[in-house]
Amino acid sequence: MHMIYMISNVLTFGEKMEKGNPFEDIDSQKLNFGHIKIWFTSGMGFFTDAYDLFIIGIVLILLTGHYNTAFHLNTVQSALIGTSAIAAAIVGQLMFGRIADIYGRKRVYGIEASILAIGALLSAFSMNFWFLFISRFLLGIGIGGDYPVSATIMSEYSNKNDRGKLIGFVFANQGIGSVVAVAVGVISVVAFSPDFAWRFMLAFGAIPALAVIYLRRKLPETPRYSLLVSQDVETAKNAKKVLGVDNKDLPKATTQVSKFSIFIKSYWKTLLVTASTWFFLDIAYYGTGIYSSPIVSNIIPATSLPMKVLIAGLPFMVGFFGYFTAVGLLDKLGRKVIQVQGFIMMALLYIVVSSVMIVHGSKVVGFTIPVDIAFILYALSFFFIDFGPNETTFIIPAEVFPVKYRTTGHGISAAAGKVGAAISTLLMPVLLVSIGLKEVLLILGGISIVGGLVSLAIKEPANKSLEEASNEKIVVQPD
Repeated sequence: MHMIYMISNVLTFGEKMEKGNPFEDIDSQKLNFGHIKIWFTSGMGFFTDAYDLFIIGIVLILLTGHYNTAFHLNTVQSALIGTSAIAAAIVGQLMFGRIADIYGRKRVYGIEASILAIGALLSAFSMNFWFLFISRFLLGIGIGGDYPVSATIMSEYSNKNDRGKLIGFVFANQGIGSVVAVAVGVISVVAFSPDFAWRFMLAFGAIPALAVIYLRRKLPETPRYSLLVSQDVETAKNAKKVLGVDNKDLPKATTQVSKFSIFIKSYWKTLLVTASTWFFLDIAYYGTGIYSSPIVSNIIPATSLPMKVLIAGLPFMVGFFGYFTAVGLLDKLGRKVIQVQGFIMMALLYIVVSSVMIVHGSKVVGFTIPVDIAFILYALSFFFIDFGPNETTFIIPAEVFPVKYRTTGHGISAAAGKVGAAISTLLMPVLLVSIGLKEVLLILGGISIVGGLVSLAIKEPANKSLEEASNEKIVVQPD
């Protein structure tokens, strides 16, 4: 039998950590400036992701409405533009997820941000539908690539007791991006002509990505990938120094999960749970997010363009607090509790808001409760999306897969989410017209219930080393 399976050479983390865990110093390290630097470097991609999610909704208001813009989009073109970056993200997540496991996180880090920035700038100069579609597709590849690489880099540099908080902070940049998008959208439509306003909004999305490309290229390969996959002890030591750890006696080690067939055989159930829950989440999140304006206008009609933008952005502002509530509790309550309660509350709020709607055909004509209360209840669904599965579906795949297939597992899970997002954004404008918001919310409520039930199968990774959370055995080579 191959040496890698010899029990005498295997350290099972959680059982024999005191006898040679090469990452024990990282796991026990206090939160410090090194962690914060990696968080900033990783998080700007998700600032842009959220900014892009909301801003394209505002752009579509301008390009589909009766405004003086260079070109106009019909309903089908609008749906394709809303979906193009999401569909491209699937390609980016799968491609960069696999490449980062084969060649290393360092090799690709910064490339995806460059693609994102180029796509954002090109989209701002679009003169027709196809130019905008292709530019948005390019941007989406960059956004997709950022998911598995940034999440994994943060997880592999984190200590075990703050890992949820740190990865959560990376993703919480979505909340900041959403609020900034509302502000940029309102300022743009007030200060500029409609044709310049939408171009400015799209170009602004390149700024945060450009700001961190240099930092990403300078960041060393993660200590776990360097040691266990690349077999590069010196690079692993240098990576530890980013966190203030100086380890002079780091042993050579490798991992049991060395082949893709072993990964699939051992982790297919875990992969099914992480992928399916992300799929269910993104059906709700992207459908209600990108089409926030037409959904909210069914509840609170707005006539002026600035008010349309502001009211459509209010649910995102409520969701902003959900991100940071999750960050504060991820390592205390655990990922599983937060994900399950988030899905349950989403389902409850969707069903309640639907039940109080008075409809005529497919149109909402009133409510059985005050309209302000109905709107608050709907906006609260964004709070529980973010204080719930929107955070945890991103964090868990960065913890529960072995190091050699961590970005692969995360990329597959994230891609499953974006499949749900693409389906939702393609169908949402059609469904809002054909069956109406009341029935759409009932469908989303049912999907959220299924997401919560599947989440019960999660094995809690909080406060465990990555090796223990992923049930990964590693081989420490004898001196």
